Amino acid sequence: MKKLFGFAIAALMSCFLAVACGQTSSTAPTNGDPTASTGNLTNIPIGIAFAQTSNVALLGQEGVAGAKIAEEYFNKQGGINGTPIRLVFQDTAGDEQGAINAFNTLISQDKVVGIVGPTLSQQAFGADPIAERAGVPVIAASNTAKGIPQIGKYISRVSAPVAVVAPNAIDAALKINPQIKKVAVFYAQNDAFNKSETGTFQETVKQKGLDIATVQTFQTTDTDFQSQVTNAINVKPDLVIISGLSSDGGNLVKQLRELGYKGLIIGGNGLNTSNLLPVCKALCDGIIIAQAYSPELDNPINNDFRKLYKEQNKKEPPQFSAQAFTGVQVFVEALRTLDKTTKLNTLALPDLRTQLNNTLLTGKYITPIGEISFTPEGEIDQKQFFVAQIKMDADGNSGRFTFLQ
Repeated sequence: MKKLFGFAIAALMSCFLAVACGQTSSTAPTNGDPTASTGNLTNIPIGIAFAQTSNVALLGQEGVAGAKIAEEYFNKQGGINGTPIRLVFQDTAGDEQGAINAFNTLISQDKVVGIVGPTLSQQAFGADPIAERAGVPVIAASNTAKGIPQIGKYISRVSAPVAVVAPNAIDAALKINPQIKKVAVFYAQNDAFNKSETGTFQETVKQKGLDIATVQTFQTTDTDFQSQVTNAINVKPDLVIISGLSSDGGNLVKQLRELGYKGLIIGGNGLNTSNLLPVCKALCDGIIIAQAYSPELDNPINNDFRKLYKEQNKKEPPQFSAQAFTGVQVFVEALRTLDKTTKLNTLALPDLRTQLNNTLLTGKYITPIGEISFTPEGEIDQKQFFVAQIKMDADGNSGRFTFLQ
């Protein structure tokens, strides 16, 4: 891989100096001096690797929206001490190979300084090792499974681990109904994040002295859950916990309610999106979801972000958009800090990537998700978390996340 960068690094000056490098690709040559500096930067490319197609697109599109707002916001502030950032988007689709392809393109062709993404933890376990071997910093904006930062020293995240966030939802459910005894658990067994999340949920249920009455599995591509729902309803649970994505999770909620389940439902992080609402519509009402973000958090940058998002989308910003914005923000602030000590245009791309990674890990940031910093291995240290409950409007088609005290 190091030899590959040696042959490819000469593409750097062409890509950095040419505004025509484009949004998704570069046609720069691949031979030349591996020690060349970045020269007179006209923009600084940051990769965004989110799912824009497939069944994961509902989540990925929220990340894209947050990243685009960040690009405009920080460039209006002067970018990196006068040099604008340029986001380079690549579609990861919904599987590991899609993420691997996106990372390879961003690293070797688009010559980005770092990457925000991918959408799913399952994809991260496939794609992040590529960035690690290439020495390219990655900030995960929606990967919460156990083990993400441990992939390597270039991997960090602004998405709090599920083990920290998920238990808050169970605490909230017990406050609403202290009589909960039996719990039915559903999870998508073909997805690394959902397998990790359900482990946290199940362990928390046991710690609370509750009974896991049944565990039902499904695939993120499933649409018919009648068998699993029937099995769960037969054990008469007081609480249902679902770890899935918005499409399959929404259909599962819908079928649970249609077949007569009337108790509380907790949704995992994959259901933490307003794109869930068109799937289960009125039957989404009452779902409890732990949050790493609240639009109501009162700090200057969240107030700015919330205002911009609402102007563009006519609704409150979701967690994935806020985390994507935060991922871009961390890169921007770290680049500004680095540029003040070592001018970016004096660094060869591999050195810039390495020094950027070292700089971002030592920073403290006030972001839309609150005050954050990183452990030495890249795990987020976040100060505040939330729990929301979905409240659907009378028409059954629109609703919102109402934050619980």
